[in-house]
Amino acid sequence: MSRIGIVAALEREVRPLIRKWRVGEKEWDGRRFRFFEKNDAVLVCGGMGAEAGRRATEAMIAVYAPKMIYSAGFAGALDPKLEVGGLVEPRRVVNAGDGSSISLERGEGVLVSFVSVASPAQKEKLREAFAAQVVDMEAAAVARAAEMRGVGFAAVKVISDDSEFVFPGLERFVDSSGRFLEARFLLFAGLRPWLWPQVARLARNSRLAAHALCERLEKICLNPASACGDPLEAVNRQ
Repeated sequence: MSRIGIVAALEREVRPLIRKWRVGEKEWDGRRFRFFEKNDAVLVCGGMGAEAGRRATEAMIAVYAPKMIYSAGFAGALDPKLEVGGLVEPRRVVNAGDGSSISLERGEGVLVSFVSVASPAQKEKLREAFAAQVVDMEAAAVARAAEMRGVGFAAVKVISDDSEFVFPGLERFVDSSGRFLEARFLLFAGLRPWLWPQVARLARNSRLAAHALCERLEKICLNPASACGDPLEAVNRQ
C-alpha cells in the first residue's frame, strides 16, 4: 500500500522527479497505465483532460489504495502577478463546466479546471467568473474521483504559462487518451517559423516549471507521514 499517490498529466511535467523511480505497467478497467514507484509514493501520468485524470485516479486507487492523492502538474496563470515557476497549492478547486467546487483544509487561493488549454481571453473570463488565480485541466476530476472513494486530496501546481501567453490551439496535439503528440506538434511548429520564438519560450517555461514542481513533490515524498497525517479531505461541495 502506498501512502501517497500523485496523478500528473504528462511525463515531461514530472521527469526530474521520476527519472530514477521504478516503473512498471499495470492494467485496470481494460487500460494499461505506467506507474512510477519509490518508497511510499507512486505516480501515474494519465494524460491531459478531465476524463484522463479521472481514469488515472481511479486506477491509482484501485491498484495501490493510497491514503492521499495529489493532483500535480502544470497550470496557467490567471493572475498577472503570478510568474512562471511559481508554485500554487489551492484551498479550493472548481470545475468550470458545472460550477461545482471542492474546498480543502489547507492551501491558498482558487484553481479552476477548464476543458481546454485556456487562451488569454478565456483566462480573463475564468478569473472573473470564479475569482480564481490559476487554471488547469485535470484537478477537479482528480478531486472528485478521490472524494467518491474516500481518499484525501490536495493539489500542487506550478505556473508554466503566464496570463498573456498565446499559442495556437494545443488540443489538436492531444489524442483520445490524453497523450500529447510531440512529433505532430514539432512538425506543425517546424513548418511555421513565426511560431519558433513561442516554441522556444514554451520549452524554457516547461523546463523551469518542471524543476520547481519536482522539488516540491520530492519534499512531499520524503515526508509522507506528515503529508498523510491530516488528510486534506474534500469538504463543502457546492
